[in-house]
Amino acid sequence: MPYKAHCKYLKSAQVTAEAGLASARAEFAIPESCYIDDTGHLNSVEVNIAYNQLMYYLVAKSVKEGLMTGFASWTLDDFWRHQLPDILIARFAGNFRRPVNPRSFQGEMEFRSVTRRAPSGGAPFLHAETSYRYRDADGGRCDGEATLAFVNVP
Repeated sequence: MPYKAHCKYLKSAQVTAEAGLASARAEFAIPESCYIDDTGHLNSVEVNIAYNQLMYYLVAKSVKEGLMTGFASWTLDDFWRHQLPDILIARFAGNFRRPVNPRSFQGEMEFRSVTRRAPSGGAPFLHAETSYRYRDADGGRCDGEATLAFVNVP
């Protein structure tokens, strides 16, 4: 994982797959924010970092185990080569329902679709629609959706 030691929020994850798409459930902990004084709740930057970490894990596991049809031609070497420069968040939205305790929370992420697109005159890419949810033991909740673009795909 490309994150610095003090920014590794993902502690464990379990991946499942069905009908060529994958999802994951995970445990997270943020002992101390990597960029700001303690706010006492999960904030939008930390939500995005946690999303990235779970997304990278889910894609790598899917590539390794052949779980998602959109990544059937990928190898793990392809994933490592494309992870940082070629996996882009095109859109990211979040809804904070109740404050989430960043010290210990659970998360879920799912790929809702992965399609290969080849725009006229442009390079082909993978377009993915995803959703995520975070919650804690005290009823804290946050959820949202993200659109991903995988460019320069093999």
